[in-house]
Amino acid sequence: MLQKEGKETWVEVRSFNKNYRLTIVQKEIMKQEVVADAAAMNSDINSTGHVSIYGIYFDTGKSEVKPESDAAVSEIAKLLANNSGLKLYIVGHTDNAGSFDYNMKLSKDRADAVVKVLTGKHGIDGTRLKPYGVSSLSPVTSNDTEEGKAKNRRVELVKQ
Repeated sequence: MLQKEGKETWVEVRSFNKNYRLTIVQKEIMKQEVVADAAAMNSDINSTGHVSIYGIYFDTGKSEVKPESDAAVSEIAKLLANNSGLKLYIVGHTDNAGSFDYNMKLSKDRADAVVKVLTGKHGIDGTRLKPYGVSSLSPVTSNDTEEGKAKNRRVELVKQ
């Protein structure tokens, strides 16, 4: 194994009756990219009245917005800056792990935290934003798998 520039390279050579097989495997950390931008968010809000935002991260059971969320939150701020009359509900969603009452409070606290970042760091007028938490009441898919739970943990922007 060789490690270089954040990548691991594995090489295997096998011989069979004067034939050789060379296998090379290169492993690197997957880069996280925010695919939704302000224009895509605006398009979804105009066509359906809401948009799910993936890319806003919290530690398990916590409501502090993690620094890895900066790209997604910046795109929300750009959306709001480009549409001065737009008012949004910032809606926190959780999966169904844990008690309903705990998740209801957690989802509201997370929505509050997103509003706080938008108003404090990005200067968005707080009267344009209303935070709500809905716990696991509005899943986008089943909570029966880890992948489903991950999709259900999200923040949604809903046009007021």
